[in-house]
Amino acid sequence: MDLNLKQPGRAAMDFMVSLTAAARPLAAAWASELAAAGVTAQTLPDDLDARHERIHQALAHSRAFAVSSLAMDFASVEHGRVATAAFEDLGLEPTLAILEAKGPAAIETREGFVPPDYYRDVWFHRTTGGWDGHPQQGLIHGELIHRHYVAKNFPGDIFAQRRRVLAELPRRDYTRIFEMGSSSGHFTQALAETFPAAHITGCDISLPMLRQALRTANAHGWPWRLIQCAAEDSGLPDASFDLVTSYIILHEMPRAAIAKLFAEAFRLLEPGGHMLMSDVTPYAAQDRMAAWRADWLARHGGEPWWRESATTDLAALARDAGFIDVQSRGIDGALYPWITMATKPA
Repeated sequence: MDLNLKQPGRAAMDFMVSLTAAARPLAAAWASELAAAGVTAQTLPDDLDARHERIHQALAHSRAFAVSSLAMDFASVEHGRVATAAFEDLGLEPTLAILEAKGPAAIETREGFVPPDYYRDVWFHRTTGGWDGHPQQGLIHGELIHRHYVAKNFPGDIFAQRRRVLAELPRRDYTRIFEMGSSSGHFTQALAETFPAAHITGCDISLPMLRQALRTANAHGWPWRLIQCAAEDSGLPDASFDLVTSYIILHEMPRAAIAKLFAEAFRLLEPGGHMLMSDVTPYAAQDRMAAWRADWLARHGGEPWWRESATTDLAALARDAGFIDVQSRGIDGALYPWITMATKPA
């Protein structure tokens, strides 16, 4: 969805991007200070909390680190508020309502649905109110924040990455796909474009996110079935799908919920079907400094379950769920995105 922001909203979003870019040299400066103090990946302790303590001691008097942390804290909270204000200045609600009612996609809600404990009252990404904090959070996060902030701050094409992950799958003829954690529909769209003959079912806990996915589907004429439910408790019939997949949701779940999600994927797959999960890089695949930095960014970025997910052996969880031919790795020689791919025995 191409949104033409008004000048105040565009300027505010551009400022947030510029602030983040301006802070990058500060990170290089305090990294040099660490090296000068003899703090390297090789000298850091194994224990992650001890690692945090060691680095913060070394940087206790670093102005670069203090300003970098301050800028990050400000940006991590303010970018969501700025995006919300930019959206509200557009007056799009009537247009969005028409697009939601257009069809052919549909949202199913379940009477009495209660979000799981790990989701309730959590402001993921430090978004005010969390994923349900605004009736149009799906559009605000999926379109404004992703396209006008995230995509400009991270290397590579974040939307092409979704399609690239799907190229790792061993088949091109999936016909019944279940996406766990559809969010605002970016990965769902990649699925629809990669497997145009497939019937796609998606789920998410957040109704505002599903509403944006619904609009995307209706705009393209895609008959997605979207369900408000927890991915690990879909309530769908056994062996209903030949592919179960997700993109970057595991780090927003504790280890026990990920284990349940893998078990649910196994139950939902037909024999011979495939599971493909993509998420953040495990700490075990990084050196100690890189893992510390990821953990530090997660702390500042409003990611309460990041460490628990990043320290989980996803391949072992997949095998425990019954999967075979399990792969857990990066792609194209990089560590991100990290995929876990497996097969349900035929």
